[in-house]
Amino acid sequence: MTHNENVPAGDDRRPSNIAPIQQTQRPAFVGYADAGYPNYSDAAILQAEPATNLREYWRIANKRKWLILGVTGAFFVMGVIISLMMTPLYTATVRLQIDRNVAKVVDGGNVTPLEGTDIEFLKTQYELLQSRGLAERVVVALKLGDSEAFQGSRGPSLLGSLLGMLSSSGDTPTKGNQRAERERRSIDLVLQSRSVRPIAGSRLVDVSFTDPDPVMAQRIATALASAYSDSNLDKRFQANVYAKTFLEDQVKQLKLRLEESEKQLLDFAQKEQIVAVSEKASIAENNLASANAALGVLVSERIKSEQLWRQVENASQINMPQLLSNKVIEGLRDQRNLLATEYQEKLETFKPGYPAMVQIQNKVDEIDRQLSVEIQTIKDSLKAGFASAAAQEEEMKKQIEQLRVEALDLQKRSIRYNILKREVDTNRGLYEGLLQRHKEVDVAGGVGANNIFIVDRAEVPIAPSSPKLVRSILLSLLLGLGVGVGAAVLQEMMDDSVRNIDDLERVTGLPSLGVIPKVSREPVEAEFADPRSPVMEAYRSLCTSLQLTTASGLPKSLAVTSAGPAEGKSITAMAIARHFANMGLKVLLVDGDMRNPSLHKKMAIPNGAGLSSYLAGACAPPDTFQATDIATLAFMSSGPLPPSAADLLAGPRLHSLLRVGLEVFDLIVIDAPPVMGMADASILANTVEATVFVVGAGQSTSGQIGAVLKRLRLGHPSLIGAVLTKFDAVAEGYGYGYGYDYNYGVDQKLSAGDHSVPRLGG
Repeated sequence: MTHNENVPAGDDRRPSNIAPIQQTQRPAFVGYADAGYPNYSDAAILQAEPATNLREYWRIANKRKWLILGVTGAFFVMGVIISLMMTPLYTATVRLQIDRNVAKVVDGGNVTPLEGTDIEFLKTQYELLQSRGLAERVVVALKLGDSEAFQGSRGPSLLGSLLGMLSSSGDTPTKGNQRAERERRSIDLVLQSRSVRPIAGSRLVDVSFTDPDPVMAQRIATALASAYSDSNLDKRFQANVYAKTFLEDQVKQLKLRLEESEKQLLDFAQKEQIVAVSEKASIAENNLASANAALGVLVSERIKSEQLWRQVENASQINMPQLLSNKVIEGLRDQRNLLATEYQEKLETFKPGYPAMVQIQNKVDEIDRQLSVEIQTIKDSLKAGFASAAAQEEEMKKQIEQLRVEALDLQKRSIRYNILKREVDTNRGLYEGLLQRHKEVDVAGGVGANNIFIVDRAEVPIAPSSPKLVRSILLSLLLGLGVGVGAAVLQEMMDDSVRNIDDLERVTGLPSLGVIPKVSREPVEAEFADPRSPVMEAYRSLCTSLQLTTASGLPKSLAVTSAGPAEGKSITAMAIARHFANMGLKVLLVDGDMRNPSLHKKMAIPNGAGLSSYLAGACAPPDTFQATDIATLAFMSSGPLPPSAADLLAGPRLHSLLRVGLEVFDLIVIDAPPVMGMADASILANTVEATVFVVGAGQSTSGQIGAVLKRLRLGHPSLIGAVLTKFDAVAEGYGYGYGYDYNYGVDQKLSAGDHSVPRLGG
């Protein structure tokens, strides 16, 4: 549509896209929400995508950047000041190795009980390193209670001083109490300044001490390690001393018991005539064993003699080994063999009856007779040997039987003896074991076996360990940034005011018709002089949205109201009227705020006869119309302030004004008063065809707007939408402003409620 400012006052021409309004019937309105406009709710916001949440956080940070920067800067300054004011502290560290078991000097010499697992053992040692008893040993060893340098290196805290004053109760401490108090304070200082840090995955532990004096820090760190090692040795010595005392008592008792049991054994042996030759057998038992051994030998000899006798008993020839081995028989056999040989030689010459032959034969017979006698003698001797061996065997058997009877009798009598003997042996074994154990403990107690080793000795620190300026500054910045962000988020959460389109639509439940940016120059009306200013671009977008709010197009009568004063409703009403007047429509702008009128000041028109004059019946409508700088725009001021504006508005003349006015004008825009607690806005909203609700960004809270809309809706007005004014995009953290291309370059966040078409001129 082309811009037309030269339409005659009496011309009834209208833009072709605006339908005429019926006088007898109010058209039905179709708001954005009814047409499928999205409703923004808390649930939808909570279900937003992570990227949206991150953008929201960034918006909050950008919006509250000065708060965040201020808090961060304050923490930075405080960190620097505190770091520069702090006394330099030096830390000396000694590294210890804590072994699980102590090396054994003698087998069984260590009587210290073994603790549980390695973890429990090491944790116990760490707690011992941090114990008050260890600190007390250090204070006593270094005489820190008498050291003015150590006592004065750190002054007492305010709380400690107050507690000390309260505990003293006004009594003057004695010299002994002063010394005890100094030692107690020294112990507390040692406990506060020492630290124990185990090295993960090892048996090493670092023991550190921090003090303003580097030499003192090194001395106390070394003393802590020495005191811990000495306390460990003392514990072992105490255990050895206890064990030694206990073993001495036990040894004495066992010695007496052993002497008594040996005496009882000796008396019983004398009474029963029991003689023990060894620890395992008596005399009877030894004799029985010897007799059994001798019987075995005799049995063997008897069997051997019997076998020899049986072999030669029936032998008729000299072919047995027993016979052939006899020298006499061997000599006779040699003689016979010679004679037999001679006889055979002469037998070839002489006959057997020859005297010489007979003589030789007689010699042979004599030798045979001698051999027979000798063989018989041997047989008799073997038989006699066999008989003797058998007799000895029988005799030995009889003796063994007698010894067996004696041994059985001795065993019966030795039961009590053996009982006493076992008691003696037991007492002797216990006595010897305890005596050996006592010697081992005595030896082990005199040797300083320790499982604590100093790996790295404490050195005098060169550079202070605190304060570290760079680290303090970084920590201050991080802490300040965290506190600042937390404060910004908390302030944002506590801020219940309506600041953006999302808040506007969520609180009002109305579609957003437009967003009017905040301007820096005053007065705001100066923006109207520049048709290409961001404010004018925003109002053009608003007017375009108004043309799409009803089925018949632009409402013929429109009221503009707000929850409270100074939210931009008057400027909005004036801008709407000027825009459509510039488009060629006949527009009547009415200042309906008869309590605090302001439109006549903004338009530089005197406030003479106006709305209150007409409603009171003092004049006719044409008498109240005033010309403006736009030919098609007429202005009706509020008129003199009446005593009761609500009573005037509730009369029939307001309806008559609208009915007669719409016969002349294409659009009537009424600047209604704020709703607040008055009925003026509700009456006007119920009279006009449509109502626009204006909210100033950051001026009204959600509760206030909700209460105002609830009151406004009691009259069932036609609320077609809401307008957000004085919106500062940069201050709200969206990171952009408004320029000439407002309708085209704004972020989707702002244009969510702006469904405008290209602007219609102007």
